[in-house]
Formats: sequence, C-alpha cells, structure tokens
Amino acid sequence: MSGVLLYVRLAAATAVVLAPGWAIARAIGVSGVAATLSWSLGALFAALAVTFAVSGSLTLTLVLLLAVGAAAVPFVLRRRGREPWPPHAAVAAALGVLLGILLWQVAGEIGGDGFFHLGRARKLLALDDLSLDALNEFPDGSLHPGYAFPLWHGVLALVAKIGGIDPTDVVLHLPSVLAPLAVLAWLEAGWALFRRAGAAAGAAATAVALIAFAPGHGGAYTALALPATTSRQLLVPAALALAFALVRRPTPALVVTTAVASLALAVTHPSYAPFVCVPFAGFLLVRVAWTRRDLRSGALALGALALPAFAFFVWLLPIVRDTAAVSPDEDERLRAFRLYEGQLDVRSVDSFSVVPDLFGRTGAAAVAALLLVPLAALAARRRWSAYVVGGALAVAALTLVPVLFTAMTDVVSISQGRRLVGFFPFPFALAGGMGVLAALLGPLVAPAALVGGIVLQLVYEGDFEYRLTSGGPAWATWVAVGGGIAALAYGFLQRSTRERSAGTATALLLLPVFVAGLFSWSPDPARRPSPLSAGLVAALRAEVPTGAVVYGDPEASYRIAAAAPVSLCVSAPGHVADTEQNRPRERVAEFRVFARTGDLAIPRACGATWLVVDGARFDLEPRLPLVYADARWRLYRLSGTGSTSGGTSG
Repeated sequence: MSGVLLYVRLAAATAVVLAPGWAIARAIGVSGVAATLSWSLGALFAALAVTFAVSGSLTLTLVLLLAVGAAAVPFVLRRRGREPWPPHAAVAAALGVLLGILLWQVAGEIGGDGFFHLGRARKLLALDDLSLDALNEFPDGSLHPGYAFPLWHGVLALVAKIGGIDPTDVVLHLPSVLAPLAVLAWLEAGWALFRRAGAAAGAAATAVALIAFAPGHGGAYTALALPATTSRQLLVPAALALAFALVRRPTPALVVTTAVASLALAVTHPSYAPFVCVPFAGFLLVRVAWTRRDLRSGALALGALALPAFAFFVWLLPIVRDTAAVSPDEDERLRAFRLYEGQLDVRSVDSFSVVPDLFGRTGAAAVAALLLVPLAALAARRRWSAYVVGGALAVAALTLVPVLFTAMTDVVSISQGRRLVGFFPFPFALAGGMGVLAALLGPLVAPAALVGGIVLQLVYEGDFEYRLTSGGPAWATWVAVGGGIAALAYGFLQRSTRERSAGTATALLLLPVFVAGLFSWSPDPARRPSPLSAGLVAALRAEVPTGAVVYGDPEASYRIAAAAPVSLCVSAPGHVADTEQNRPRERVAEFRVFARTGDLAIPRACGATWLVVDGARFDLEPRLPLVYADARWRLYRLSGTGSTSGGTSG
C-alpha cells in the first residue's frame, strides 16, 4: 500500500470514529476538537462496555458507535449557527498537517510499550467473543491497572477495521493524522485561558516544541498513537480547554462535556486525570484569593474534572491494590530507585522527591518557561496568571516536598508520580510571560527573545535519555518556585495588568528549538526492527489459532503478542503489570529453567499449545511437530508427550 493511500485510509477511518462525537457535541451546542474528541471517546466507552457485557465482537462496537452518532444527527440539523473557532485555527490545522507529514518520515519502527498496545489492539480486532480478561497477555493473568479498560486500544482497532489497515501500520502512522488534532487541542486550551490569539498560538507552539522538536527524531509525537502520549498531548489539553471555557461560561452542556472529557482521560490513562486536577485546583485557589471571582464556575469545572475520574478509580481500585508499585514495600521502592536513577532525590526509603533538574530536562523552552513564571505577578487580574502561579506551586509542592511526594507515590506509584512534573504549566507560563515581557521591553522584546532562545538552546539542549544524567538547571526550577511564591504575594497588591501581544517574540524564542529539532529529524535509532522474521510472523498468523497460548522467551514473546492475536506464558517484565496473578518475574525464572532443562511440562503447565524457539539464543530441539523453521526461528505444535534433546541457553 502506497504512503498516500495509507494516509488517506487512516484519515478517513479516523474521521468515521470521530464523527459520532462531533454529532453529539454539536447536538448539545458545543463545538471544537476538544468536545469532538471527548464525546467520541465517551460514546466509544459506552459501546465497548456493551460489547464486553454481551461478549460481542468489534463489529458490534462499530454498529453501536455509528448508531449513537446517527441518533444525534437530527438534533444537529435543528441547530443554527455554531461556536466560533479560535483565531488562527485554520493556520494551526495546516501547520499540524505539515507536522503530520514530517512525522511520517520519522515513524521508523515500533518500540518500547508500543508492542504491548499493538497486541491489545490486534486482539480487539481479531476476537469474536470480547471481554476485558480476553485481552490480557497471560491466560491466567490479571488486568493491567493502567489499561484495564481498552478505550484507546478500541480507537486503534476501529481505525484498522474501518480502513482495512494492519494494526502495525495504524500504530506507526496514525500520529500523522492525530498531529493536527493535537495542535488544535492546545490552541483551544490556550484560547480558552488567554482569549488572546497570539498567546493561544504561543502556548500551542510551546507544547509542540517541548514534545515534538526538542528531543529530536519527532520526539514523543511519533508515539501519538499510544495511550500515554495521546492522553498527554490530546486529551489533557482537550480537558483543559473545556474546563477553562466552563469557568468563563458555565453551561450545562460544558459541564457534561468536561465530565466526559475527564472520564475519557481517566479510562485512557488513569493517573493523568488527577494530575490535571492538581494545577487546576491551584489555579482556582489563587484566582479566588486574588480576585474573589470564578469561585462557583471554577468549583463546577473542578468537580467536572474530578468526579468522573474518581468514579472510574472506585471501579479500578481492586485491580490497583493487586499491583506491587502501589503501596510498595521496601524492596519495590529500592527497585524503583534503581530504575529511575537520577530522577529522584532519595533521603531514605521512606522519604524522597524528584530532583529539581527534572523540570527543565526538556531543554530551552522548558527553562524559558520556568524563568518566566515570576512575571505572571504583573498580570494578576488575568486567569492565565492565576493558572501559572497556582499550577506551578501546586505541582512543585507535590513533587519537591518529600513528605508529599512520598505519600502521593504510595497511591499512584513512583513511576507515575514523577510524571506530575510534566503537568507544570510550561506552555502557558511561556506564552503569558512573553506577553508581560513585551510590555516591559517594548520593541526590544523581539531581538531579546531571539538572542535568548539561541543562548538557551546552545546551553540547555535537554536530557531525553531514560535515566536522567544532566537534566535541566536546578536553579531555574528554584527561580520558578521562589518567583511563584513572590508572585502569589504580589498578586494581592497588583491591580493593573501589564501585558501585550507577543506572538512574534514567542515564535522567535522558540525558533532555535524548532531548527535544532529539524536538524535531527530522522527515525530514532533506539527503536530497532523486531527480530521476528517475516516468515515466522506469517506462520503465527496462518497456523496458530486466534487466542491460542504460545510459549517462548520473554523478549520474543513480547513481540509475538504484537504480531499475532495470541496469549502468552512469559513476557518482558518491564512491559507487564506487576500483579500477584501476572507474577512477571516468576514467569521469567520459570522460562530460564525450561531453557536450561528443556522440560516441556513447564510450558504445558500454563496451557501453552505452541512453542517458539529462538535458535540464535537457545539450544533447544524438542521432539514436537515442526510447523515452521528458518535460519533463526522455529515454531512447534506443543502436543502429545514429546521431549527435548537439548536444554542450554545461548
């Protein structure tokens, strides 16, 4: 399939998935990307819930989704007019399309968690009797607490089904279709908060610069098809856009739509829903303290963000309690300290926090945003100022104060707790701060912004490795914290607002980040091709029945589940929920015994009916029916009472 045809199919299939959400949003009088995304996922959540309840197939989900959209169409036709789009929305959409085309060039290979999510989507597409348990990696395992309900996996599977596309291509190239939506979602969030075109565009540009261009190779935008990234770059700005709009204009339609956005975010990536509430709660406290305004509408918006997420967590709680990373013991904490080395300031096993260097790790734009936080004091009458000051201090308190961070990680895990740093209001601090700086410097702000951007990019390129080594400057974080505290105090005295349009200056400040990103615009070399041969993949799909249990080594098994709709006995522990039923490390230990002894009772004990052997790593020659073989891989039917003639690992 040619690239152009694949792009058209992806775009058309995505439009079909989003159409019901657009119809529902328009029917109740709400418009925009944020509302469309939220209602589309809300409708899909309901359709999938029915499908799981009756053990139906994805075809039933699609029929239900389209039926909901069709039911909303008559109400759309009765409405006249529509809500105006934010200024520059057409330009932002065009730039988003261009970004998507660029992302296509650096899609590269699937890596990391991508195989896990691809496997879930492939099972949704292939199984005829769907249930939550049927999507697990292990037939005797438990639900993953982060992805217990496969909402975003449903999007991936539906796009594949509607477009007639292999799920692998969906995971690799759907980011090119989602990129314009991400840009527009950030623009809507900026417009709802600032109500100034230049600042809204600046916030959107900052978000894209931080995540797509600063890391090089397309950054995390190449993973927009995965739940964690799409939550952070689409659903979070969508929820913020709706919540900010609700603060300004509290209507029943916005209340319900914001609640649906929160539910969609909570189901897609559970920890991010409460993380959105942290800076928003800080914003509301500061806004009311400074101006005595927005208490009722702000509380309504905060409730719409918090309550649906809380309801979902009540359902999720039994699964979470079964996870080792939640309420961890000493051994689990020590393991996390090793895994996230450099990111944590560990005082003792019971007292730790993130290092201040973590805030500026994404480079020049993040450092600039930190340094501009204190300037929010000069615009204390504006909502964006309250969000920057309140949000910055709330996030900093929970991550930098050991007693607060330690307590928080007992609930959400250390892995997730450190991600709260990403909810620091970077885009809004930079866009708003540049507006104040423009009022202070006048015509000098443009050249100052360009020079400052170049210097910051040269000095602080960013640290994007898994383990933090250099990070950002700790002093910039303390400037933001200290300046935020000073701004909080000064805001009680400030009555006038000093800011002006600074769209050009913001663009000049970010220009070096975009240029540097384009210079390293190539597929990420860290994501290497899967070692599974094309012949083995074809044999797995043709010979192994859907849902059958396949036994193999952890690394191969992790990729096998992404290549074919099968269940596993072993998988890579870093990509499996560490629950009592999953016991990922024990499964790896059992495989090592099998690799050493060749005892076929081990794979049979977990229900395996097929065996994959990596001949390059393991010297195993079981006396079983050989279904497929190549220079490296062998696929056996695990039946009868066969034995092995070898049993050493290579």
